[in-house]
Amino acid sequence: MKRIVQILLFIFGICINTFAQTGALNQANDLYVKGEYADAAQVYEKILINEGVAPELYYNLGNAYFKTNEIGRSILNYERALRLSPMFDDASFNLELARLKVVDNIIQTPTFFLIRWIENLIKILTSNQWLYLSAIVFVMCLIFSFVFIFGNSRSIRKISFYVGSVFLGISLLSLVFSGVRLNQLNNQNEAIIMSGIITVKSSPDQSGTDLFQLHEGTKVSIKSTLGNWTEIKVGNGSIGWVEKRSIEKI
Repeated sequence: MKRIVQILLFIFGICINTFAQTGALNQANDLYVKGEYADAAQVYEKILINEGVAPELYYNLGNAYFKTNEIGRSILNYERALRLSPMFDDASFNLELARLKVVDNIIQTPTFFLIRWIENLIKILTSNQWLYLSAIVFVMCLIFSFVFIFGNSRSIRKISFYVGSVFLGISLLSLVFSGVRLNQLNNQNEAIIMSGIITVKSSPDQSGTDLFQLHEGTKVSIKSTLGNWTEIKVGNGSIGWVEKRSIEKI
């Protein structure tokens, strides 16, 4: 009897939590529809903190910040939505719109086309999706392995061997991609400039030489951190130091 009561209380707690989350989400959506974008953003932020992350929540939050002309925060949340769901077309489209408002027009250092192609391929799926694909393809590999072992004719066994080998390679590659995507999520080294305008220094202190300036919404890569300072790299290859509080990791 005690066990049943515990189960019922657990289910009741889940239901209450779900209703609370739905209520908060409806509240945020209603505020957004009414044009109260700043208040909607605050509610979306609370949902993300209290209930967990989701690409749709980051997307909605990005939209709310875009409406209040907080470009840095809108870009940050669109990027976070795409980290969780790389094929989120609406987030990609709105991200490009937000980037049009960024002052810095940085020409990206070109990368070797093969590396760029592999990076884009890895981002097509999430870590779990690559893992599921790896498992499914591995099962197919096992099936063709059995056909190879127990096949009646030499031609069938030969075809099974080659097809099974291809599936094995795809399975292993998908597993590697899954690990890469997981590492990208857990060790994020990209950030967005959150301050209106910052001066990048040559060393991690205020007495360092001024190198160049960056504006809100610019995307940078994090190279290292020292105290309250972070060494960043811009898309054109320029490197320097900024105060940690002026950026936020994606």
